[in-house]
Amino acid sequence: MNTLKQKLKNLDNESIDRIIEMAWEDRTPFEAIWQQFELTEQEVIRLMRKEMKSRSWKMWRKRVQGRKTKHKQLRAPDVNRFHCSRQKSISQNKIAKRNH
Repeated sequence: MNTLKQKLKNLDNESIDRIIEMAWEDRTPFEAIWQQFELTEQEVIRLMRKEMKSRSWKMWRKRVQGRKTKHKQLRAPDVNRFHCSRQKSISQNKIAKRNH
């Protein structure tokens, strides 16, 4: 089984930015991140903690904990898309990240 460190070596910066973007999106479930990047919820949490500034990570964790739309099994059956129809697309990921 690959560790997170090994998995991250296989991801380019654009993919890491996309994972962070998907994690911030309210309606994108962790299962969608798994399907696209093969990262579990716990791995996404560790990635977010590693890549984001402390304050941004705390804000994200508070926002995500208990959010039913982040888990496909807990969603209402009428939620069948990954993002809100009113959500603007995020380009050039501007989310506060650590400078490595």
